[in-house]
Amino acid sequence: MLERFEKFTNTVYEIQRCWNRIAAEEMEFYGLKGAYAVYLIAMYRRPEGVTATQLGQLCSRDKADVSRAVAVLEAQGILKKESGSGNLYRARLVLTEYGLAITESVVRKAEAAERIAGEGISAEQREVLYSALKTVSENLRELCRTGIPNPAPEEAPVKEQLSEA
Repeated sequence: MLERFEKFTNTVYEIQRCWNRIAAEEMEFYGLKGAYAVYLIAMYRRPEGVTATQLGQLCSRDKADVSRAVAVLEAQGILKKESGSGNLYRARLVLTEYGLAITESVVRKAEAAERIAGEGISAEQREVLYSALKTVSENLRELCRTGIPNPAPEEAPVKEQLSEA
C-alpha cells in the first residue's frame, strides 16, 4: 500500500513539475505566469465569456488567485470585462483580439505537449486514465472536506513504534 502511495505521489508530482516548467517557459514570452495558461484555455473554450466565479471553478483555483490573474490579464489587454455591475464576480470576462491571438498560440503548444506526452497511449487507455484520475481527485476532495478517518486499532501504530522510528 505504501509503495502504491509513493508511486502515485511521485508520479503526480513529476507531471505537475514538468507541466509547470513547460507552461512557465511558454507564458514567459508574453510576460505572464505559467499558471495563467489554464485561465486562457478555459476562456478560449468559452468564447461567450465566463464570470470570475466560473473561471475559478473551471480551473480549480481560489478566488484570490482568480482576482490576481484577471487583474494582470486585464491590465495587459488580454481580457476585458463585459456587462455586470462593476463587480468582478458578476461581470462576464472575454478574451480581447490580442488575448485570442495569444491563446491560440498557447492552445497549439498545449495540444502539441499533450500529444507528445501521450505517445504510446491508446485512446481507450487515455479514457481509462482520465476517468481514474477524476475518481481519485473526487475522492481526495472529499477526504479534504471530511478528514481521514481514524484507522482501526489493530492498524494504528503504537506510540512506542513511532518513537523507535
